[in-house]
Amino acid sequence: MRLHIVDGTIIVAYLIGITLFGLRFRKSQRSLRDYFLADRNIPWWAISLSIVAAETSTLTVISTPGMAYGGNFGFLQLVFGYLAGRVVITLLFIPQYFRGEMFTAYQLIDRRFGPRLHKITATVFLITRAAAEGVRVWAVAIVVGVALGTGEIASVAIVLVLTLIYTFEGGLAAVIWTDVVQLVIYVGGTIVGFFVLVHLVPGGWPAIHAAAASAGKMQVFDFTFSLSKTFTFWAGLIGGMFLNTATHGTDQLLVQRLLAARNQRDSQTALLSSGLIILAQFTLFLVVGAALWVFYRTYEPGAAFAKTDYIFPTFIVTHMPRGICGILLAAILAAAMSNLSAALNSLSSTSMVDFYLRKRPETSDQKRLKLSRIATILWGLVLFALALASRYGGSVLEKGLSIASVAYGGLLGVFLLGLLTRRASETGAIIGMLCGLALNVYIWIWAQSQIAWTWYVTLGSITTFVVGYLASMAAPKSAATADAPPAVAGQSR
Repeated sequence: MRLHIVDGTIIVAYLIGITLFGLRFRKSQRSLRDYFLADRNIPWWAISLSIVAAETSTLTVISTPGMAYGGNFGFLQLVFGYLAGRVVITLLFIPQYFRGEMFTAYQLIDRRFGPRLHKITATVFLITRAAAEGVRVWAVAIVVGVALGTGEIASVAIVLVLTLIYTFEGGLAAVIWTDVVQLVIYVGGTIVGFFVLVHLVPGGWPAIHAAAASAGKMQVFDFTFSLSKTFTFWAGLIGGMFLNTATHGTDQLLVQRLLAARNQRDSQTALLSSGLIILAQFTLFLVVGAALWVFYRTYEPGAAFAKTDYIFPTFIVTHMPRGICGILLAAILAAAMSNLSAALNSLSSTSMVDFYLRKRPETSDQKRLKLSRIATILWGLVLFALALASRYGGSVLEKGLSIASVAYGGLLGVFLLGLLTRRASETGAIIGMLCGLALNVYIWIWAQSQIAWTWYVTLGSITTFVVGYLASMAAPKSAATADAPPAVAGQSR
């Protein structure tokens, strides 16, 4: 079903408007500090909102309501773990990141362990972030395809090209400030969608709440301890804490925002406040999913969907009033563009800082900026290809989180070795990381039915830490490594 011209006009106006807004920041880009850290001149509240927008992709907006539609509010157990993970990062990671000027998370690994592990961690980030982002970009095709009837290639290309334009020109400053605008749009649009649902269902919210509660849709906690069950209290609290510590403490996509804060206190405030916003946001998405279940049960009891990911976009196109439909679809595209711009800028920064400039440190600022923009374009092409290659599988949200979780265990384990121990060596940490990655790959390919993805990071990081520490004890260490304090960011190896 194609959109009415009013809705189509709203979407086109949004796409053009947000692109032009992002281009406003191109004149301020004169160095890598400007391009990748926004000259460390962003207020904490903008960074907080940008963190939320960066971790909220189209997958989140369209898949989370589908989870409540097909299940209950159990996903919130994972969000409680996210809050605990933010506390760990605030106390353990951020103080180390602000000892000296850093552009990427993996420079911390170089200063603690050395260049070999630095390259390994940066490479793992590039591969897994690109793969996971390909799934997220593909989610755009679901929305655009349902709304406009465009083909898969065209659906992805439209959003990718427009996002590339302002990310290419404006760097992290454009990314953060467009994130703020886009978060307001997609949260506001979702709230509008919720109130439309309340209006459509006879009896309004009381009727929706009563029907959903009686069917168990409002259930949050499941205290069963099972490694094979995805959403339980223990998987959420423990697994969510490890997952969030990895994503926000070791993934350049989010660490880059923490590094862009004016000082350590602002960085910590931004991260902690973003946790409260995330909790409210996921609750909103799940409530919308429960309302959708009541709506379709009331009006279209025989309605069937190929995947729950299609429920919210289909409802928007087929049941929303003119104008509101366009606003909601623009909101979903806003989430897609904010996450995509963050990925492009973080992939570019890691490529330049952790690889190219280590070999060519004498490169002039002008050339560095030019090459950074070229890297942004090249990564855009890579994500386009990966998006088209990730069209098959189950829920796109769980698929995307599963891909990322495979590598996060090894990354987090290495960071914890550097932050919590004095005796861990580079060789030992490499051995531990390889073992952690191998375990997660084995689980992902051969043991998915026995171990849920919510446990991947926990098992992988514990394995990396234990094996890495034991290997460091067994292997001979250089005097520099043996005596080095954990994660002294202001010193060079």
